[in-house]
This record gives sequence, C-alpha cells and structure tokens, in this order.
Amino acid sequence: MSNDKDNDKNMRICMDGGQALMEGIMMRGEHGYAQVIRNPEGELVTEVEKLPATDVNKFFTLPVIRGSYRLIDSLRIGMKSLFKSAEIAGLEDENEKKSKFDLWLEKKLGDKSTEVIMAIALVLSLALTITLFFLLPNLIAGLIIGKGKSRILYNLIEGVIRIAIFLGYLIAVSKMNDIKRVFMYHGAEHKTIHCYEHNDPLTIENVRKYTTLHPRCGTAFLFVVMIISILVYSLLPRFDLFILNLLMRILFLPLVAGIAYEFNRFAGRSNGIVARVLRAPGLAMQYFTTKEPTDDMIEIAIIALIKALEIDEEVRNPDVSQPETIKQAPREELVL
Repeated sequence: MSNDKDNDKNMRICMDGGQALMEGIMMRGEHGYAQVIRNPEGELVTEVEKLPATDVNKFFTLPVIRGSYRLIDSLRIGMKSLFKSAEIAGLEDENEKKSKFDLWLEKKLGDKSTEVIMAIALVLSLALTITLFFLLPNLIAGLIIGKGKSRILYNLIEGVIRIAIFLGYLIAVSKMNDIKRVFMYHGAEHKTIHCYEHNDPLTIENVRKYTTLHPRCGTAFLFVVMIISILVYSLLPRFDLFILNLLMRILFLPLVAGIAYEFNRFAGRSNGIVARVLRAPGLAMQYFTTKEPTDDMIEIAIIALIKALEIDEEVRNPDVSQPETIKQAPREELVL
C-alpha cells in the first residue's frame, strides 16, 4: 500500500505556477511564460514570451529577500498578461472613442503608452491595496483601542479587521459574473498544475479529477501575509501619529511578504502533518477564489502549461523540439 510520503517522492513541483486571466490563463515557467486566451469569435490566441536571461544578484536569491523580489516580478508580468487578455477577449472596445489622456499619451510616448498605462494601473492597484488592507484597518483599530493600550492587542485587532475586510472583499467580488468566470479559470489552472505535478498525461479527463485547491496559490499567500503581519507588526513601536504607524507598516511589508513566501514554499513542498495544518487556512480561502471549470477552460490551461514548459525545455536543450518531460495527449483528446 502506498503512502503520502511515497506519493510525495514521485511528484514534481511546478514552482512558478500561473494566473487566471479574462477568458484565459497564463502559465509561467522558469525561463518564460505563455498565455492562451479565447477571443469573442471562440478562437484560441496563444502568446509566448521568453524571459530575458539576466543574472540576478545573489542578494535577491537569499531566503526572505527572494520572496519580495519574486512578488514584484510576478505583479509586473501578471498585470501585463491581464491587460493583454482584456484586449484579446474583447473587453476593450477598439471602436470606443479614446479619452484626451489616452490620445495625449500616444502622442507623447508612442508605442510605450501602453507600458505607461500599465505602470499607472499598478500604482493605483497598490494604492487601493494599501488603503483597504493597511490604512483602513489601522484607523479602525485606533478608534477601538485608543492611545496607550497594548500594542500586541492593537495589532491583533488590526489583523482581525484586515482579514475580515479581505474575506468581505472576496465574497463580494465572487458574486460578479465576470469574476466568477475568472475564478473558474483559476480552478482550471490549479487542476492542470496538479495533474502535471502528479505525472499524469495532460488530458481533459485526467485534469478534471484533481482538486481546484492548491497549497502554493496566491490566495493562500495573501492570507499568510495577513497572519505574518500580525506577528511582525506586534514587534514594532506604536506612535501617536497615525501616519508614522502607517509608514512603518508599509516599510516592513517586504519583510512580511518575504517571510510569507518562505512559509508557503515550505508548506507547499511537504505533505507532512505540520505542513498540512499550516496550509489549511490558505486552502480554505480558495473555496472563494476557485470554481469548477468547464472542459474548454481546462483545454486552455493545458495548452498554456505545455507552451510554458516548452520554453523551459528549449532553453535547457536547444536541440530538442518537444519536451521529454511533458506527457501530452493528442489534440483530438484535448478538445471534447
């Protein structure tokens, strides 16, 4: 009889994972990423991109430090893929009259205008994140606790408020029809990665049997960030000035993210009882952010993963046209 430890030894880890997009999925490998998106005509648009072969400073590969570095890199690629998917999926009307700001950017920056808009969107997204999950909880906790009280109690209440806002946000967006479809693609992404990690041939039938929950999911990571933040921020001094408390939290956010990354890395690579207990809350969060996908969504996830793995194999073995590590089903088995 096989046990969990035996199964763990036979599994391979797909560390880079992917991201659900608007009517598609992006899968990332070590050396590049691929995105497959369904356009309004029902056709699949596949785009692949190799990551530049740059030497990363060893400082950014150190434990904890690497978590913050990879988070920023993932945000950059994820935002780029999300913009592209919205364009291909037809969510951006090409015939819609452009705003004066868009026209001004195109005139001043030409082809780089899209990159500037992406950068602005990223900054606004970060600003909204800081407002919702740092500024607002800090304000509410300050009103509840008042001055001169225990900083541990203060940070505990702030953390509970932050988690409550996060859960409320997930529940609210999960009710939106467009987001429901994104969550279905999210489920297809997880199922496909599970299938690959368990060394099963990548067919729709095989992928369908796996769970939509994955221990290294970004949702689990965000939840761990919130738990770690309670512990880290409890060690910080509490100032009378609200702005100083907020700045301290923002300054220590990279440390929190780095610790959370190492936590997720450990919990995702082990199936021991300690790891299972530690990752249980993060998995529970995914009941909000993943849904059972349709077969055509699974097809997109399979193609995206195969294309991403082909990039890695091409970089490692330039003379090999088809990755030996990929057990791919014939095309007729992919499409039902």
